[in-house]
Amino acid sequence: MELRPITPEDVDAVQELLESDPGYAERITGYPPGASDAQSLLMMRPESLPEESKVVLGAFEADQLVAVVDLLRGFPNDHTAFIGLLEVHATHQGRGYGRTTYQLAQQYVETTWPEIRTMRLAVVDTNAQVATGF
Repeated sequence: MELRPITPEDVDAVQELLESDPGYAERITGYPPGASDAQSLLMMRPESLPEESKVVLGAFEADQLVAVVDLLRGFPNDHTAFIGLLEVHATHQGRGYGRTTYQLAQQYVETTWPEIRTMRLAVVDTNAQVATGF
């Protein structure tokens, strides 16, 4: 599996991944995935962070996007990277792709952002039952 930054050419694959598991969006937002969720994922970040502090990485098996991870560099402090989203395509869930994607993301942070000492994520209460296993 290869982890690489999502490019504009990957947006449709990200949108398809997000739509593959409508239960996730419904647990988080109360609504099914929207038509522009992939575009929003690529752009949204805390106002205090510069654009270059956000990276969205795709985990690819051959040429197929199997997972996506959203990372914020220096949030909520200069020595922390925050995982805003780690989602596995519905057809690939339960096969270890989430764990492998997390490990690759950790390796990415360690080798790319030397000032980062802590990785953090938050689990939304309405998604806790599903996310706790991960």
